[in-house]
Amino acid sequence: MLTDERHQYILRRLNESGVIKSVDLIESLGSSESTIRRDLAQLESKGLLLRIHGGAKLNATFGAELTYQEKTIKNSQQKKNIGRYAATLLEENDVIYLDAGTTTLEMIPFLTDTSITVVTNGIAHASMLADRQINAYLVGGKLKHSTKAMVGAPSQRSLMNYQFTKTFLGVDSIDMTYGCTTPDPEEASMKQLAIERASDTYFLADDSKWNKVSFAKICDFSDVTFITDKISTIHQPYLNHTTILEAD
Repeated sequence: MLTDERHQYILRRLNESGVIKSVDLIESLGSSESTIRRDLAQLESKGLLLRIHGGAKLNATFGAELTYQEKTIKNSQQKKNIGRYAATLLEENDVIYLDAGTTTLEMIPFLTDTSITVVTNGIAHASMLADRQINAYLVGGKLKHSTKAMVGAPSQRSLMNYQFTKTFLGVDSIDMTYGCTTPDPEEASMKQLAIERASDTYFLADDSKWNKVSFAKICDFSDVTFITDKISTIHQPYLNHTTILEAD
């Protein structure tokens, strides 16, 4: 069996059970102990699992959320590619929601159709939309300083005034078992409401977001369409359960 096939199998088993023993992998894959040890080390280096005595467990760490500045510089070229592709999905007179993610921000330089209307909870997004003379609405509410996002009950009440043809969301973590998650329950609630009020929803996620779990659930994995920069081998098990679009 090829290395990529073993890695897919290991990740699939982890998504099913959360923990797996090395002896079970050796038996089921027909591989040597050294091969399995090397596979687990490689997957751990990518942040896809955590090695434990006698095996591995799902990497479901709930670390501190990155600041807006930290998110902006992380995987910037990948985010730009994803944003460019997502912008091609827009149609004339679309009414869309852009949440305050740094990847959704990368859509705005590629928005050329001024017939669209954009609703956002992102301060930076609203400013850039104004610079480009695009009709935009900024929802009110509490300003979350670390991510420059409007959140909380007032923001949710404001968002309930609108319906969208398409919603574009950022996401911190994607996992087949635990779904789409984010560190902040208030941001999760905003994303849930935006999904409910849209005909189509797209999550914009570079390859650092996959096979991870955060604190607050947004939705099930199969509820939305994903746009990513590459459909790598770590994403293959997901393809049977949802739609994943690949940015060129």
